[in-house]
Amino acid sequence: MNHRNGFNPLSRTTAHRRAMSRNMVTSLFRFERITTTKSKALEVRKAAEKLITRSKVDSVHNRREVAKFIADEKILNKLFTEIGPRMKDRNGGYTRVLKIGFRQGDAADMVILELVDYKLDSEAKEEKPAAKAKKAPKAAAETKADEEKKPAAKKTTAKKSTAKKAAAPKAEAADKE
Repeated sequence: MNHRNGFNPLSRTTAHRRAMSRNMVTSLFRFERITTTKSKALEVRKAAEKLITRSKVDSVHNRREVAKFIADEKILNKLFTEIGPRMKDRNGGYTRVLKIGFRQGDAADMVILELVDYKLDSEAKEEKPAAKAKKAPKAAAETKADEEKKPAAKKTTAKKSTAKKAAAPKAEAADKE
């Protein structure tokens, strides 16, 4: 039975466990998504949720309390300026644990620990082509202007490349015979 066990020591000394927890929480806030083992994720989640709750109210006291746990000032600032305000409406449950299978070497349960409002990079990539489409008419106008300035140079290169393409199938046909 698991009665009165407040945390999982993860088979580490106190100093090692504390350092690992701080590093993993900092990485979680930096990248908003980390891959780790299930037992580590469940321990890191406890610390991360408490820090996010503190970051919802940006005060000197809360910043100092969180700074005891997070040494990186950029991440501390990100926590209070970006992550905390995003979680303002939530009363808890700021992180999610997604199972991804077993690690090859020792068959440990691997999970993804991420913030609930994490957006995948693929969604950001979908937005970028729309931005490129807006820039494309400008680029097309610039290339048309360049073509008007140097029409002979473009046409000769096009003729050479088509001549090479036409010659290649003839050479292959001759080789087959």
